Amino acid sequence: MAKKVNASPINNRTLNGVALRRSPLDKGRLIVFQSPATKSLRFYCYVQVFLCSPQLPSTLCGEGLGVRYYLCRMDAKKVRVRFAPSPTGGLHLGGVRTVLFNYLFAKHFGGDFILRIEDTDQTRFVEGAEEYIFNCLEWCGLVPDESAVHGGPYGPYRQSERKPLYLEYAEQLVKQGHAYYAFDTPQELEEMRTKFKTKENPSPQYNHELRGYMRNALTLGEAEVAALLATGTPYVIRIKMPEHEEIRFTDMIRGEVSFDSSLSDDKVLLKADGMPTYHLAVVIDDYLMKITHAFRGEEWLPSAPAHVLLWKYLFGLENMPQWAHLPLILKPEGNGKLSKRDGDRLGFPVFAMDWTDPRTGEAATGFKERGFLPEAFINMLAALGWNDGTAQEIFTLDELVEKFSMDRVHKGGAKFDFEKAKWFNQEWIKRLPVTHYAAKVKGMFAEKGIAIEDDAKFYTVLEMVKERCILLPDFVQQASFFFLAPVEIDTNSIKPKWTAQKNQFFIELIRAYELIPYWQHDDLEKEFKEMAAAHQIKPGDLLLPLRIMLVGGKFGPGVFDIATIIGKEDTLARIKHTLGLLEA
Repeated sequence: MAKKVNASPINNRTLNGVALRRSPLDKGRLIVFQSPATKSLRFYCYVQVFLCSPQLPSTLCGEGLGVRYYLCRMDAKKVRVRFAPSPTGGLHLGGVRTVLFNYLFAKHFGGDFILRIEDTDQTRFVEGAEEYIFNCLEWCGLVPDESAVHGGPYGPYRQSERKPLYLEYAEQLVKQGHAYYAFDTPQELEEMRTKFKTKENPSPQYNHELRGYMRNALTLGEAEVAALLATGTPYVIRIKMPEHEEIRFTDMIRGEVSFDSSLSDDKVLLKADGMPTYHLAVVIDDYLMKITHAFRGEEWLPSAPAHVLLWKYLFGLENMPQWAHLPLILKPEGNGKLSKRDGDRLGFPVFAMDWTDPRTGEAATGFKERGFLPEAFINMLAALGWNDGTAQEIFTLDELVEKFSMDRVHKGGAKFDFEKAKWFNQEWIKRLPVTHYAAKVKGMFAEKGIAIEDDAKFYTVLEMVKERCILLPDFVQQASFFFLAPVEIDTNSIKPKWTAQKNQFFIELIRAYELIPYWQHDDLEKEFKEMAAAHQIKPGDLLLPLRIMLVGGKFGPGVFDIATIIGKEDTLARIKHTLGLLEA
């Protein structure tokens, strides 16, 4: 085996004249290089010269501490990653971040991103949830290479359509002695939890200590088991966890992880309805779909021992994907995983898009409908637990693909900050051309009864106000007055400093503007200032009333820009209307 050594001597090196970028997938065992030009992958084992295998072509890549280091070519595999959601409800932003990290990793290495629907638990299946998942990913721009919708060579991509093959592998585990039939009824399981509950063990598990007290193939005779199976008695198949065995694997984020098998329960692999549980299906499907890397939330770490053993028993550990258990997205306070309840409590979305549960009618707002751009949403998600090592915060999707690496993913959870999320959105609104989101904003205007008939004018207006917009609906508030006279005028902000002199100024301004030959910004401003000087009033004392007359409140871009765009007729009508309100 290769000796674990520091990989630093090989930074900024070339291999056969090709510049290489280092990304340690499995620190100490494998180092993966990618050609920036071709995106092709090469897997190498990093060894000292005296350990270099003569069967593997090698290239001297550096020296350090007096020791020569070589890269030895290993068999190359195309990177294949998957996201495997259950169609049970809305897609939490933590799930979308898992999608994003899978997608970025795959595309960084020129690999494939697969979407597999894990619908084995039919009791939790929700109509419309699968379509919703695909819609969310499409909005985010994270389109799978293979899925139930997009097809692919390793289908079907719904686990419910793969049901027959799982029984075969479950039976294989039984024959090997690594799993067993269990005939316990729900009542018997509940009795077990009650009978063996103690202060030290408040939640008894079906494990190596208690399985001997239960009704299963380990406690029943062969004849009795055969008779139960022959008569169609409901059963499940459970993994038989070994006692006091150390189970280890290398996590791409956390490094070496180890477990005592005695602390894990005998998880159900095949349910009474013949459908597999997640534990069995994920291993079989990852193998058959040739998944090379599997990223999932850290809440799945307790299940890792059973999964490692299933890989060992069924397909060999050498075929097991590289795992990465992603850190949680935490509540803003930092104490616990972010939930929908937290969003409801604090007034922000936690789902990618609007979701209404068809069973209960309960509705939840999504980031899309709240007014987030997909570019901002994925940028924000990438920053929750990852950075590229620089001060850069704004990334396009292509930049994320280029810079993403698992060794920059944090181990600790990331607090969700909705104010920071809105900051990302504001930055993207400012950076993107208004034509990128104009259609969406136009729909929001239509919902308020404001028809947009002149696209050129609309784009000009959006460009004028976008610096003031944080979410897309802000455009309606910041720009609706360009197309429709304000219904309400904030005269309360005018009255405290309103005088007869100012009233006379605006009466004369109306006359002057009626006669002005060119309705242009500079001409309007020049006429305004000259009249203010003639009335011996500071222009600043008159600009706020004019702004409120035109837009209804103390907001908006430059008043003469506003007047130029809404035109002479509307400008004069709005001034006259407000003067009437002030006289009332």
